[in-house]
Amino acid sequence: MISKLIRFVGAVTLCLTVVGCSDGPRRAAPVEPDKALAALRSTLDVWKAGQKIESLGNENPPIVAQDFDWMAGAKLTEYKLLNDGTPEDANLRVQVQITVRDAQGRTATKTVTYVVGTDPKLTVFRALE
Repeated sequence: MISKLIRFVGAVTLCLTVVGCSDGPRRAAPVEPDKALAALRSTLDVWKAGQKIESLGNENPPIVAQDFDWMAGAKLTEYKLLNDGTPEDANLRVQVQITVRDAQGRTATKTVTYVVGTDPKLTVFRALE
């Protein structure tokens, strides 16, 4: 299951990085930190509200997201952004403390990193740690 998700994330990343065939690959614009933080908060609020990850496609603007806990059915009960993020080229890396409850009712609090992009689409991916 994890290998399928990793392949999916790789395919999505490739699709978001390459625009058009005749012009070749296009470098994404530098990250817009305020826009990235707003997208991250919106993503986490949608998860906390109990919605499915796919519903982010209905946001305005749409957001492409990946979080293995969310995709596995865990519920987000709390989150706290621990910093304003570190820009790295086209992405913003943000540490977040999340509290999740799994299907068996077990609660866990952990610090994770999200990698957020703002060009060409809004993307919120949880970093593998």
